[in-house]
Amino acid sequence: MTIKANSPVKSSENNFIQKYQKRVQEHDTMLCVGLDPDITKLPLALPGHGGAIYSFCRDIVDATADLVCAFKPQIAYFASERAEDQLEQLIDYIHQNYPEIPVILDAKRGDIGSTAKHYAREAFERYGADAVTVNPYMGFDSLEPYLEYPDRGIFILCRTSNPGGSDLQFLNVGDSSPPQKLYEKVAYLAANEWNKNGQVGLVVGATFPAEITRVREIVGDMPLLIPGIGAQGGDTVATVQAGKKTNLLINSSRAILYASRDQDFAQAARKAAIATRDSIRAV
Repeated sequence: MTIKANSPVKSSENNFIQKYQKRVQEHDTMLCVGLDPDITKLPLALPGHGGAIYSFCRDIVDATADLVCAFKPQIAYFASERAEDQLEQLIDYIHQNYPEIPVILDAKRGDIGSTAKHYAREAFERYGADAVTVNPYMGFDSLEPYLEYPDRGIFILCRTSNPGGSDLQFLNVGDSSPPQKLYEKVAYLAANEWNKNGQVGLVVGATFPAEITRVREIVGDMPLLIPGIGAQGGDTVATVQAGKKTNLLINSSRAILYASRDQDFAQAARKAAIATRDSIRAV
């Protein structure tokens, strides 16, 4: 299947959620591998210029494809190196060679509706992603353009894995008793008012398992994209149990990508991915 720039992806399934769930059922995996190609950490055998970013990510994809429920390229790692063309090439490669694996573009976009239309086109038409991460801070009208693509998914930032996330996400809002936290309000809106096409999920960090439990109570079986396993220190057992063992995409990036800087980097990444997948399965 060839993906043309500026034309929507036609997935093998009806929509993102079905594509993701079919992948989980058939391969018994909730592991999502993040593709965050830091040019300073690439294997020494790869040149630090030209198509090295694409080559590195392509080899990681080939080494781990049978182990994952999704791939999640982080756009900033490509854009900062003027490598957006390599990102397009990478997503096209995944769609052609592994059409059953959804691609989540980690972009965390959030802007007014007229601008969000272009960000949606960027994610879904230029790059051909199956889903994208978005920031809800500007409200529903900043999310609505993404929902105009009924077969694509969006993951709304809710309770992020970074320590500074508490600065805003843990603020009390509303007049309820006990007071509702901002992240809880986002979860409620996402599940009850914003999920217009049934393709919405939330980003909730593995570093806060208690908040994963709370989000799951609010949203039911809505998909949760969970970063923070591995290099950020999230606990796999606590994460899977808090997420009720269902509809989880548990992301690991650095611990898998940079398992080795030698010529065996792809094999080392595969070993790390197997270990992570198996630790999730064991729960």
